[in-house]
Amino acid sequence: MISFLKGTLASKSPTEATIDVGGVGYGVHIPLSTFEKLGAPGSPVTLLTHLHVREDALQLYGFAAEDERTLFRLLVSVNGIGPRMGIGILSGIPAGDLRSHIASGNTAALTAIPGIGRKLAERLVLELREKIGKAEHAGTFTTPGDPRSSIHAEAILALTSLGYSRPVAEKAVRAASGEPGAADGTLESLLKAALRHAAG
Repeated sequence: MISFLKGTLASKSPTEATIDVGGVGYGVHIPLSTFEKLGAPGSPVTLLTHLHVREDALQLYGFAAEDERTLFRLLVSVNGIGPRMGIGILSGIPAGDLRSHIASGNTAALTAIPGIGRKLAERLVLELREKIGKAEHAGTFTTPGDPRSSIHAEAILALTSLGYSRPVAEKAVRAASGEPGAADGTLESLLKAALRHAAG
């Protein structure tokens, strides 16, 4: 199992990157969001990977952040979504927005994503809503090294434990994070601001 690649970026395109690891070039399929985070060829790079095994090939899919890889794995667990479509979906919408639409059952927003029709949107909500909730409770979608991600996750968890639904909690935390009073980076200040939004 190849969990990540750390080396030098040899080349990149919006759909694929080649990583030089000790003189071996690994071709990795990537979403557009990861492409935008990559530096110029020749720069150091670390990509989290998912190895997809087929009868005729081994394919690597790479992601700049753990939340993208986790969401990709959830997507390909849905009947009718293969790795290529999973990458395409992640290229068409930010991972956080996709999670929010699935968690809130917003099939209209999901059908606006290229490649997702009404039936597939309904299947995504049906099969992934609960899984996404469990992953967020476990902190799977937090980004290592970004303290704001951890604080946001804790604030959402606190609101849901108080009886607010997850979509309401997420919306309140997003709104609160943009307020000047919540900019000091503490959980207490963020939670106080989020409670005002949730109650409103």
